[in-house]
Amino acid sequence: VSLCTPPQVRRAQAAAALAAGKHVMLEKPPGTGVAELDPLIAMAAEAKRTLFATWHSRYAPAVEPARAWLRARRITSVHISWKEDVRVWHPGQGWIWEPGGLGVFDPGINALSIVTRILPKPVFVTAAELAFPSNCQAPIAANLTLTDIEGLPVTAELDFRQTGPQSWDIVVDTDQGRMTLSSGGARMAVDGEVLAEAPDAEYRGLYRRFVELTATGASDVDLTPLRLVADAFLLGKRTIVEPFVD
Repeated sequence: VSLCTPPQVRRAQAAAALAAGKHVMLEKPPGTGVAELDPLIAMAAEAKRTLFATWHSRYAPAVEPARAWLRARRITSVHISWKEDVRVWHPGQGWIWEPGGLGVFDPGINALSIVTRILPKPVFVTAAELAFPSNCQAPIAANLTLTDIEGLPVTAELDFRQTGPQSWDIVVDTDQGRMTLSSGGARMAVDGEVLAEAPDAEYRGLYRRFVELTATGASDVDLTPLRLVADAFLLGKRTIVEPFVD
């Protein structure tokens, strides 16, 4: 069973599917909160069923080449620019503005899933600024400050109000040049030279992984990106901005 519904209803659906003896794949984000996944993980383990919490952007074609390239470099800074027009990508989807809908973190968590895959050390949120429309329960924009145990500067700009060209970019400065992941992880360049680029095949990769897991009943549930979003809400300074009208 692959669940691609809004996250607010996914926990109950996943529990029902696991209780019926099914393997379960959860579209991102895997839930509306971190703790609600623990009972599902336990259910899957007891039933020897697969629970697969997916992060489709990690399967973008340039993500693994970027991870391999960074492994041998000293990273000095990271900047995420994830800006898109919500009216283009989520028209009429009121659930995204309700509690648990995540707002701009619905796409923003894709960037966090990539960063937590390609960086060699875990990162954590130290500060956040969240902009909430006056008529919404979820943010329309967010600025995050993150770091790792060694003090690496990581910043993120997330915005649902972008018009014109959209940006899904991660820029990583290193001692051997600037690496840019663009188009949501589809293209990797170092100092302007393209080193990896391929057509989108994210969901083929996801379902291939799901099949591999179900062969043995193993689970794959990495909640790191969701924890970063939860910490952004915990630490975030909130501002109220103009109402959002779809």
